[in-house]
Amino acid sequence: MNDIDKRKQLRKYKTFATGLFILMACIFIFTEYLQKTHASHWTGYVGAFSEAAMVGALADWFAVTALFHYPLGIKIPHTNLIQNSKEKIGDNLGNFVVENFLSAKNIRPYILQLKVSKIAGQWLATEKNQKVLIRELSAVVIGIIIKLDDRQVVRFISMKAEEMSENLNLNNIIGNGIDYILEKDEHQKLITGLAGQVKNYILGNQNMVRERVKRESYALIPKFIDDAVADKITNGLSLYFDEVQHNLEHPLRREITQKLIVFAEEIKTQPRWKAEFEGVRKSFLHEDKINMYAKDIWNSVRTTILSELTKEDSAVKKYLKKNLDELSYSLQNDEKFQQKTDHWIRVTAYRYILKNTHRFGELISSTVGNWEGKELSRKLELEVGKDLQFIRVNGTLVGGLVGLMIYTIAHFFI
Repeated sequence: MNDIDKRKQLRKYKTFATGLFILMACIFIFTEYLQKTHASHWTGYVGAFSEAAMVGALADWFAVTALFHYPLGIKIPHTNLIQNSKEKIGDNLGNFVVENFLSAKNIRPYILQLKVSKIAGQWLATEKNQKVLIRELSAVVIGIIIKLDDRQVVRFISMKAEEMSENLNLNNIIGNGIDYILEKDEHQKLITGLAGQVKNYILGNQNMVRERVKRESYALIPKFIDDAVADKITNGLSLYFDEVQHNLEHPLRREITQKLIVFAEEIKTQPRWKAEFEGVRKSFLHEDKINMYAKDIWNSVRTTILSELTKEDSAVKKYLKKNLDELSYSLQNDEKFQQKTDHWIRVTAYRYILKNTHRFGELISSTVGNWEGKELSRKLELEVGKDLQFIRVNGTLVGGLVGLMIYTIAHFFI
């Protein structure tokens, strides 16, 4: 029912209550006239009833009117109560709602009945809803990225990179990296590969070895002897590196491993290496280069994210859809996951409501307090004014009956 209908209804019942008072006044005047002109036994009873009914009607009219207005426009103390006490009404109403509706005892049964997981799972299972959710999430992220100040982001990345680089000990990092490679025996693959490459290089350059041997040999030594020596050198070296390549326990491997262990320790402990790597760090990570790197990183990240979130068939959106499908299935079919989810929602809602109950009270109090006094009176009168008019009607009838009883008792017993 809108305000216009409520106003018509209120006017109707006000007219009825006022009309009943006027009727009692007319009856009283008529009985007074009859008592003076044609005195009769029954006129006293009717007159007493109508007189008391008028008093009851006026008293209740005053009481009802005093709630919302000044009676007859006269500023009588303790009248127009709604307008003059709206702050107290707001505070009391807020406290009443908090104490009687938002107490731990009252909200606990409703919180325990919360079962959101299946509903959420069914909602997510719909492709249309998934698209809406992905679209809205994408729009939020795109909006955030577009609104970000690129200069501030680059400055933030640069600042964090500088903080990290100041504490960056390259000698320890590289030394520990070598230790890790040795611990996992990954260097053996490198030795195997290098040994094979050296062997193949020697076998593929036999003529060069012959030329070198011939150049370093004496002129009196025949060429076939130089060639034989060169072939022995080539075959010996190739066989040696073939053994290194295929024998994981070869002494050369153990020697290289030991050298690498010593080298890793030297890198971590010797000041010379620390100074070398510090110089490398400063040359690559000084302020100008860090700013340039940060700018390039942010531009790349920004462009990639915007591109991925703008395209309908992007990898990010496919990944999101895949995860939403998995989440939807778990919410509908995995009982343990459902229980955990519902339990988390219940606990979170329960704690949030209890933590913020005072805010609900403050909201009600401030809302009522901020209303205009006349507007608040008008709203409340439209809502309860119809029922209050029945108080006037009841006051008229009850007052009349009480007056009749008093008149009867006085007539017969006094």
